[in-house]
Formats: sequence, C-alpha cells, structure tokens
Amino acid sequence: MSEQLANTKSALKMIRVAARRRQRNRSVRSAVKTYVSKAERVIAASAAAEGQEPVARAVKALDKAAEKGIIHKNNAARRKSRLMKKLNQAAG
Repeated sequence: MSEQLANTKSALKMIRVAARRRQRNRSVRSAVKTYVSKAERVIAASAAAEGQEPVARAVKALDKAAEKGIIHKNNAARRKSRLMKKLNQAAG
C-alpha cells in the first residue's frame, strides 16, 4: 500500500475498503465458478437425475452473487440459462 495516489483521508480509507470488498467478492466469484463447473461435470458424466442437486446449488450461488451485486443480474441469468440448457439436453 505504499504507492497510493490518494491525498485525502477519505480517499485512503476508500482504498482500504475497496481492497476488503475485492477480497470478499473474489471468494464469492470463485465459489460460484466452482459450483457451476461441478454441476457441468456431473451433467457430462452421468444422467440428468444426478445433476439436479449440483445444478440447484449452482443456481442458488449465482442468484446470491447477483443479489449482492458481485456479478450482474443478466450475467447470472445467462449462466443459469446455459446450465439448465445443458441439464435438459442431457435428460432428453
């Protein structure tokens, strides 16, 4: 934190706040990616019946991330749509 361009106390504080938020958002984004990839793996490996639970977890994680503003709501909607499409194709 030695090379900050901030000149005011409030700007210095916002740099610290942004760093904390970035850490928190990163972990949530990473978790969402993990849930989605696990769901895709289950769908690809087995029948759609076993893929229901991992997909539900992934959808829930995407919804929570969108609700918190970590990812855009349209981004979450697109990813959920693609995941459900894969699940339905595996079932049909």
